[in-house]
Amino acid sequence: MPSFDAVCEPNLPEVKNAVDNTAKEIATRFDFKGTPAAIELKDKEITLIGNADFQLTQIEDILRNKLTKRNVDVRFLDMGDVQKIGGDKVKQVIKVKNGIASDDAKKITRLIQDSKMKVQASIQGESVRITGAKRDDLQAAMALLRKDMTDIPLSFDNFRD
Repeated sequence: MPSFDAVCEPNLPEVKNAVDNTAKEIATRFDFKGTPAAIELKDKEITLIGNADFQLTQIEDILRNKLTKRNVDVRFLDMGDVQKIGGDKVKQVIKVKNGIASDDAKKITRLIQDSKMKVQASIQGESVRITGAKRDDLQAAMALLRKDMTDIPLSFDNFRD
């Protein structure tokens, strides 16, 4: 029976490269000289450090540009709150989304069921497996998910015929 998996997985090596390139640009830009401006990646969290909210916004903008150049969807970034740390420094933690949250997976399965297509969706951990009798039905399900689930950067893996 043909099937595929709908997943939400970023290209982590490209995210790391984008963070490294952002750090290099911060080190060489004139407006960041003499400031504590920095960016670092640990596990799946990107930490931005700067003097003020304005500086964090600039660093975030550089990061988004670098990610876009590397074909990484910026919808993978889950922006955290700006926090004050010692002195006049501020920091912001950005989480890199990985996997489909359970409520989003439920939305996907409900969307597939309500569409009246001849496919079935089942939640398998952090992905959703969609099976159907015909390949054309699966392709229609992919098109439906791309159109209606715009807040999640979905990709489709493990297509079996």
